[in-house]
Amino acid sequence: MSVQVLSLLPLSVLELLLCGVCGYVMGFSVEEETLQEKCVNLVGPQNLDGAGFYQDGDLIIGALVNVHNMAATRDLSFTRKTELTPCLGFQDHSVRWTQAVVFAVEEINRSPSLLPGVRLGFHVMDSCSRYPHSLMAAMSMISGGNKTCGITKPAKVLIGDSSSTQSILLSRTLSPLQIPMISYLASCPCLSNRQKYPNFFRTIPSDAYQARTMAQMAKRFGWTWVGAVVADNEYGRGAVQVFEEEIKGTGICLAFFHTLYREQLEKDAARAAATVQVSSARVILVFCWYIDVEVFLLELIRRNVTDRLFLASESWSTSTYLLANPQLYTITKGTLGVALRSVPIPGFNAHLQQLHPARYPDDEYLRILWENTFDCSPRKSSSEAIQKALPPCSGKESLEGVQTRFTDTSHLTVAYNIYLAVYAVAHALHSLLACTPQNKSDPTIKPKCSSPDNITPAQLLQHIGQVRFTTQLGEEFYFQDGSIPPVYDLVNWQRGPDGSFQYVSIGRVDGNQLIINESAISWPGDLGKIPVSVCTSECPPGTRKAIKKGLPVCCFDCLPCTEGEISNSSGSVKCHRCPQEFWSNSFRNECVPRETEFLSIRETMGITLISIAVSGTIVTATVAVIFLYHKSTPIVKANNSELSFLLLLSLKLCFLCSLVFVGQPSLWSCRFQQAAFGISFVLCISCILVKTIVVLAAFHSTRPGSSALIKWFGLGQQRGSVLVFTSVQVVICAIWLYVSPPSPRRNFGIQGSKVILECTVGSVVGFACVLGYVGFLAAVCFLLAFFARKLPDNFNEAKFITFSMLIFCAVWIAFVPAYVSSPGKYSVAVEIFAILASSFGLLFCIFVPKCYIILLKPENNTKKFLMGKA
Repeated sequence: MSVQVLSLLPLSVLELLLCGVCGYVMGFSVEEETLQEKCVNLVGPQNLDGAGFYQDGDLIIGALVNVHNMAATRDLSFTRKTELTPCLGFQDHSVRWTQAVVFAVEEINRSPSLLPGVRLGFHVMDSCSRYPHSLMAAMSMISGGNKTCGITKPAKVLIGDSSSTQSILLSRTLSPLQIPMISYLASCPCLSNRQKYPNFFRTIPSDAYQARTMAQMAKRFGWTWVGAVVADNEYGRGAVQVFEEEIKGTGICLAFFHTLYREQLEKDAARAAATVQVSSARVILVFCWYIDVEVFLLELIRRNVTDRLFLASESWSTSTYLLANPQLYTITKGTLGVALRSVPIPGFNAHLQQLHPARYPDDEYLRILWENTFDCSPRKSSSEAIQKALPPCSGKESLEGVQTRFTDTSHLTVAYNIYLAVYAVAHALHSLLACTPQNKSDPTIKPKCSSPDNITPAQLLQHIGQVRFTTQLGEEFYFQDGSIPPVYDLVNWQRGPDGSFQYVSIGRVDGNQLIINESAISWPGDLGKIPVSVCTSECPPGTRKAIKKGLPVCCFDCLPCTEGEISNSSGSVKCHRCPQEFWSNSFRNECVPRETEFLSIRETMGITLISIAVSGTIVTATVAVIFLYHKSTPIVKANNSELSFLLLLSLKLCFLCSLVFVGQPSLWSCRFQQAAFGISFVLCISCILVKTIVVLAAFHSTRPGSSALIKWFGLGQQRGSVLVFTSVQVVICAIWLYVSPPSPRRNFGIQGSKVILECTVGSVVGFACVLGYVGFLAAVCFLLAFFARKLPDNFNEAKFITFSMLIFCAVWIAFVPAYVSSPGKYSVAVEIFAILASSFGLLFCIFVPKCYIILLKPENNTKKFLMGKA
């Protein structure tokens, strides 16, 4: 057995394989007491409890049937005893499949010509539609294992599994043991590979023929744009692969390809339905199990997508479950499907109607069906019946006259495949057990006859591959590459006279021959016409053709022209870029002049910034008036009132210079705004710096030997210092404006549909020098004020200067990255905001405390209080 297969097996399955299969192949007795205990301890009786339906015989035929369609989430932790989770989703029609095995075996046992003197037995187990369950069941059947690990005979052959994925895994697992498998529903084309799957056979045609049939129908009706929604397994993916191979070079394109995975069915169905909703494909290829199809179709109905034609695979094209759902009527009308051939089985209907739990007391599946059908329990002590609170059955219940999916034998497809599989095994055993003819030349040599006890799986595998017989319908049966020759029915979903839905035969497939009666087809929609499903309609103006990667050139998308490009004719293969001063309209079919954008005085942001600037100017003027009115008071006269008024003037200029940034940029406004900003702020910072120096000099002059220090900072020196500091900035601005001045420009690259009118800084070095000089003065001022903040004074102005410089520096440090990253007019707004925020910070931190004393605490406006002597 390959390492890849072993790596897929859970611990309990590997232990069961060692316990049962190895003992069976190598000749060890699985009935040894120690081995029994070992097997039960390893696997646990729960996993093999209720081990299907068993009937003893000379030779046992194992059968895997997905009686349930789902398993609960199992615990994959590597514990010593690993239990499989219970199966969910009981399917009553699958019980009919189990009865097909029972009926065929009983019919063969009654036959005087087929296997005379040999009694066949069977062992039917539930695969639960999941690999761990099917593998556990297969291991149990071929080893003769159950909860006592050895009281049933091992099966020589397996009928199943139904799923292609499970059949692939089982075939790879059982191939080294040469145990033959005959599937009745696994139709993946990959299983026809005899090198990979030498022990696999099937009584259903390969999906390669089914996919080719659908490709032939697409060619016949002119559908060149077909979508695909398939199961996320070998069954679905293999079908799409064959379909794509068939449509190469035919002008047919696959519009989309989505998979549905059972474990996340709702999510996948929603994703696939969303694609179908927006796709132009009107014909959808659906290769899924009927349960998955129902979820997908209901999602389409929820999205109000009802104008699609579905090409149905055999797994749901004849599903009575879907046909009985009235919610699907609006979307499934006109569905075309490839169906397995429906063949009647003589006597099978009577067999089903005569079934009774008393006849097969060990059939757990029949018991569950009985409880679901009659709401009573055939076993008085059944734990399930106690849990369901079911009353005991009277014994008079009968399936005669009961109309359910189980008793409906009008269209036998899968059941007939199972029936054929059992007969194929019987004919292979018949040829294997046949005695060799007596040697007429030497009568002493007796004919050799094989015994059922001596048959090995390898011998049976060889004879199954060579089996050839005539069915009861007079048709010849044989395996071709492990499959049977393709024979399908073509069906169409139509509304019957009573309003219910039904499928009607409209043709057939025999080999590669497609026969369709088009007049019998009921098409979707009210017009009753063949739907049009082309790759793409002609691209309208405003779009261009774009070939889809990986698809033929007949299939293309109509992609809208990108912004700034147009196409003004239908079917354009490329879009043309608009001239620089123009931009494409919303329809991308005409070039229109671009809109201009700048920080206007008429827009909300411009009005807001202007209002704040004017408010700051008014507040500054108000403070100046207050200081002027109280100019003789100590707090105004302290530390050179002339500098205070000059500082208020510079703050007013700072507020007013922000107004120059608002409005449409022009040559003079671009040059003036940066110069005004730089000079106003240097004047402001110079005044604060001189005031700080004066505070330090005044306090240090009180020390012994430092009385001459204050002489160097008289009124003249203070005015001169402010003038010198400001003159430096004036020189920097003059050089900047002379060498590379700011200028207006039209920026076409920020927002495509708009032209941004903005001022360029001209020389980045010049702009950096202006900001750098302001920052240098502010840093020096902050450091000096920081050192003077603890000088002994009740009103130490250095404290407030420190706070003001902190705010000033924080604003302008944050300004640099914000200014660089802001596009268009927002960079102007960021600069205005920085000017206003720093100006308000200086105004409030320096002058609000003084106004507070002047207006609200006039008793503190004395020299003694200011000197700390009060």
